[in-house]
Amino acid sequence: MKSETPYIGMDCHDGHSQVAVMASNGTILDERRVTDSALDEFAREFAGSPVAIEATGFYRHIYETLDEHMDVTLVNPKKTRVIAEASVKTDKIDAQMLAHLLRANLVAESYVPPKEIREQRDLVRTRKTLVEDRTRVKSRVRAVLKRTGNQYRSALFGPTGREFLAELSLAETDRVIVETYLDVVDTYDEKIAELDRKIEAVATESEAAKLLETIPGVGPFSAVLLTAEIGEIERFPSHEQLVSYAGLNPTVRQSSDHETRGGISKEGSAAMRWVLAQCANTAITCGNEYLAGFYERLKRRKNHQIAIVATARKLLVSVYYMLTREEEYAPPVS
Repeated sequence: MKSETPYIGMDCHDGHSQVAVMASNGTILDERRVTDSALDEFAREFAGSPVAIEATGFYRHIYETLDEHMDVTLVNPKKTRVIAEASVKTDKIDAQMLAHLLRANLVAESYVPPKEIREQRDLVRTRKTLVEDRTRVKSRVRAVLKRTGNQYRSALFGPTGREFLAELSLAETDRVIVETYLDVVDTYDEKIAELDRKIEAVATESEAAKLLETIPGVGPFSAVLLTAEIGEIERFPSHEQLVSYAGLNPTVRQSSDHETRGGISKEGSAAMRWVLAQCANTAITCGNEYLAGFYERLKRRKNHQIAIVATARKLLVSVYYMLTREEEYAPPVS
């Protein structure tokens, strides 16, 4: 007689995981520590079994290894607070609790996109990180200028700015520092350009990205980042859910008969919020009359920051309907 399929909880750490194997009646059948090198063997041993792991910073390789043989559920740690708030907290208890929640169908599941979308996320997030790192290095060059009593009002890292830096009279140490930072900036420029070529190739092959590029203010990088962060649009029944996923929904506090709306929740994809704000800023200056008009009307009553966040939210609503209807950008005529 074939034994029943167990429920498995894994408390994952860097290099190893604590495992709890649980029967359908809640009995612990096995507990063990599994190293990352033994994950594939473990997955084969329990092939077909459901397993729950938390979405930690290093879950990715664990998920992908287990997913070859097991039914993996990625648990949202923010929504599964019973583990985080436990008064007695050990690796064994956490693994047991994950197995129990999985057995009782009480798991708050995190979305895991298909492999192709995961790779696209990696690509655009890496590009975003490199741009941010390059900005920090450029700031260090400006700090040297400020410290030495120099200033340059135009584009410091364009051709004329580079000429200014080359001719600038600096002490030997400061010259070495500036030249070192400029070499680093050049390396970043080269690597970012390489990523841009790869991202443009992805955008060319993606029907969803091509749709989003019909929005004035949205280029290949922004389009791929948005489609990768959103994943499959079908998982959002409404545009409100997509807005909430991006963390652009207002916080609401209720007390008795009073309701107070605060700033945006900022939960969900920080990368999506960032790129939507970038696109909104570009859209209001590049001929997107619909978004520009909305921004200007709101800015007159509020301020730039509130107006640009609201414009980003409106842009995301357009993205939702474009992807669900598979239509190019066609905003209502004012």
